[in-house]
Amino acid sequence: MRISRQKLKELITQKLHKAGLSEEHADGVAEVLVHADIRGIHSHGAMRVEYYAERIAKGGLNINPEFKFDKTGPCTAVFDGDNGVGHVAAKQAMDEAIKMAKENGVAAVGVRRIGHSGALSYFVRQAAKSDMIGISLCQSDPMVVPFGGSEPYYGTNPIAFAAPSHDNRIMTLDMATTVQAWGKILHARSKNESIPDSWAVDKEGHPTTDPFKVNALLPIAGPKGYGLMMMVDVLSGILLGLPFGDKVSSMYHDLTEYRNLGQLHLVINPAFFTNPDLFKQHISNTMDDLNRIKPAPGFNQVLFPGQNNDLIQEEYEKNGIEIVDDIYEYLVSDIVHKNQYDNKDPFAK
Repeated sequence: MRISRQKLKELITQKLHKAGLSEEHADGVAEVLVHADIRGIHSHGAMRVEYYAERIAKGGLNINPEFKFDKTGPCTAVFDGDNGVGHVAAKQAMDEAIKMAKENGVAAVGVRRIGHSGALSYFVRQAAKSDMIGISLCQSDPMVVPFGGSEPYYGTNPIAFAAPSHDNRIMTLDMATTVQAWGKILHARSKNESIPDSWAVDKEGHPTTDPFKVNALLPIAGPKGYGLMMMVDVLSGILLGLPFGDKVSSMYHDLTEYRNLGQLHLVINPAFFTNPDLFKQHISNTMDDLNRIKPAPGFNQVLFPGQNNDLIQEEYEKNGIEIVDDIYEYLVSDIVHKNQYDNKDPFAK
């Protein structure tokens, strides 16, 4: 079904507030989730609300966190989220990183002890909207077999990047270091759709097209994706003194426990490296150049990174965001959660 951006945000905010979040933090989480849905990243949108609601209701997220920002150098800082909702902590940490980069050219802000923070594209686009380059990395729980291995060790460990243009378009990359994010598997399950056989393997390690038979995900481009997820784990886990690798807490193991996750924001101010207007003009030129490239057979146009999501957002802004009926029915119901995520095997139905 279709629903307006504002209505979806109101429903999510109400549900998370009912679960126990303050109105301010519920609204902050809803903003990031709606960002994901309106850009077609449904795996990180409203479908996550019931999971968050159950974890909040069971005490696995600190509903009254004491955020702490510790500036450790002219361009470095650590933001402690006190195991509050990751969306709000990561947003505030990016705000601080932008301030530092405006003053000193670059900023590296580690965000430690947080819950799941949603789509990283939201945070890097914060930087781009302030005429900065934004990069964000975060660790996640082990569900990916390393190249050559048969047991999960790393998480999907995503990487995001955004850069501004002179005409308000934003070049955006938001990718898991797996062939596909776990949320995409969940989205396929919610719609009872099959998946490509290159995304994941079953219990025997064989490729599968059935999202309900997935037992582990595969790294993108084999050893290259494996190397990238290692890099993300080091920068957003080990660097911040947090659990790493297969020691990262499971999303579903015990919803009464805090997760202690990590994230790293990097912000670069183009004005410290080149003429900032020229930089944005060249980003625009890059976008236009890519759009003009002759498309390969089977394609209508070459799109710049993030453009497909821009097009989805334009359509959803006009006609409403498309969400699964079951998710809408949950959001408008009086149910906080159905007790279906706690101590669940992440790969189980």
